[in-house]
Amino acid sequence: MVEQYQANIKQKLTVVPMEPGCYLMKDRNNQIIYVGKAKKLRNRLRSYFTGAHDAKTTRLVGEIRNFEYIVTSSETESLLLELNLIKQYQPRYNILLKDDKSYPFIKITKEKHPKLIVTRTVKKGSGKYFGPYPNAYSAQETKKLLDRIYPFRKCDKMPDKLCLYYHIGQCMGPCVYPVDLNKYAEMTKEITDFLNGEDKTIMRNLEHKMQAASEDLDFEQAKEYRDLIQHIQNLTKKQKITSTDNTVRDIFGYSVSKGWMCIQVFFIRQGNMIKRDATMIPIQQTEEEEFYTFIGQFYDLNQHILPKEVHIPKHLDSEVVQSVVDTKIVQPQKGKKKEMVDLANHNAELSLENKFELIAKDESRTIKAIEEIGDRMGIQTPIRIEAFDNSNIQGVDPVSAMVSFVDGKPNKKGYRKYKIKSVEGPDDYKSMREVVRRRYSRVLNEGLPLPDLIIVDGGKGHMNGVIDVLENELGLDIPVAGLKKNDKHQTADLLYGKEAELVPLKKNSQAFYLLQRIQDEVHRFAITFHRQTRQKTGLQSVLDTVEGIGAKRKTKLLRTFGSIKKMKDASIEELQQSGLPLNVAKNLHDALHDNSDKKN
Repeated sequence: MVEQYQANIKQKLTVVPMEPGCYLMKDRNNQIIYVGKAKKLRNRLRSYFTGAHDAKTTRLVGEIRNFEYIVTSSETESLLLELNLIKQYQPRYNILLKDDKSYPFIKITKEKHPKLIVTRTVKKGSGKYFGPYPNAYSAQETKKLLDRIYPFRKCDKMPDKLCLYYHIGQCMGPCVYPVDLNKYAEMTKEITDFLNGEDKTIMRNLEHKMQAASEDLDFEQAKEYRDLIQHIQNLTKKQKITSTDNTVRDIFGYSVSKGWMCIQVFFIRQGNMIKRDATMIPIQQTEEEEFYTFIGQFYDLNQHILPKEVHIPKHLDSEVVQSVVDTKIVQPQKGKKKEMVDLANHNAELSLENKFELIAKDESRTIKAIEEIGDRMGIQTPIRIEAFDNSNIQGVDPVSAMVSFVDGKPNKKGYRKYKIKSVEGPDDYKSMREVVRRRYSRVLNEGLPLPDLIIVDGGKGHMNGVIDVLENELGLDIPVAGLKKNDKHQTADLLYGKEAELVPLKKNSQAFYLLQRIQDEVHRFAITFHRQTRQKTGLQSVLDTVEGIGAKRKTKLLRTFGSIKKMKDASIEELQQSGLPLNVAKNLHDALHDNSDKKN
């Protein structure tokens, strides 16, 4: 089968044009696993299937079963198309940037009557953002200062009367009085200037107000303005560490070694480097192409605020970067700005050196582990593994759970919970059959990717039940394995095939450790779901069965009587006195005594 795929690919390569464009690599499930771009498509695609590669590219090529390509009119157009394709398909082998929730922003909301808030989530078009700030305390202190100076709205929902903030001069009272919207625009501009390091305007205004209050003999107000001025001076003084240039800029540098690239970004705000970001990516294209893809995603995915300037190393093509980053692109040639780019490059080099050992360890625990499992079982490397486990107590509240591992790592988006519907009593075999039937019927109906290996927590009986459902009911041929436990309830053996034959694995191998992690994870997930289900059903009482008694009346009844037993001893009139209508009190009285009779 693999030879047939290779023959088809070789034949297809002969007709690929020598033009710029994008290519999409697909695996055996026809899923897109990598998107790339090239100046000459044929040369780039041929390079994957000829010659030697590093371990990462070798794994990618080993999974490719087909490819598609899209011709573009220029290299720049191919970069833009690549960014859109990565965003659409999110292939496993491409960079997937995630929101950095560690750093907060100050935001002026986009509303008729805007608010000033601190947030860690950036949503395009929802307001004006400033930051990121090095820590939450710094952002909150800056916001408190601005709240005292600028009377933006403070409430989440508009009240129907004036609040304390209006009376202390920190709100213009839009809930009651009409507000000139130009005033908001003016305040927004002053805040923007201040947060971009241009604090002279706000300082000058406060000094004028302090002087005016002093001349009017309002010394308390003058002292308030003096304190605000000192607060601003202290806040900005703490942040001044490197430069008097207050331009908001991001500085990029990178280093390449052993098939990996590290890209460092320095965030310069108010003359300070308040944060740095380091990203490690495997190289599948040229280093310049990887950088262009990275920086396009960096801002295009709305995870980072676009600065006034972006500084990049001088050997890169600024026009290509400009095509995907809509701000001023600078390539410093000398002086302190070039030194900052060089420093970013040096930090990237150091990060690579420090990370190689960790990467090697991680690969041995995941990629190498699934390769060994595949070799020992005589199957293709199980990229996607799905594992099942049941949980119940004497057949009460039976549930099942499934966990998903991709590339040897938990894929929590793929986890699923199931309440058993068709099985009465504690029957693990039938429960497992039901869940597997439900899971893969849906996978087939929705065209979802099938797993390369199914693992059940159990032995031959569980395995054969699953195999029967897959082959005879659903027409699927998916390897099924079982995990046996020893007397101490620890993972002991891996079983495979209809005869549940023992798969030889060393107990100290990374493959065996991975199986332990899978079995522990699916057991934990199933037990947690069962406890949640049992807790919900355990909290139900006869009160939940009476029409007219909701959460509020239930709470009031329990507070009044203290227990169900005391409610049963109460008369209909006494139940009414707790606030129940007559018909509801009668229904409750009947239900309590019917329930009691059943127990007796």
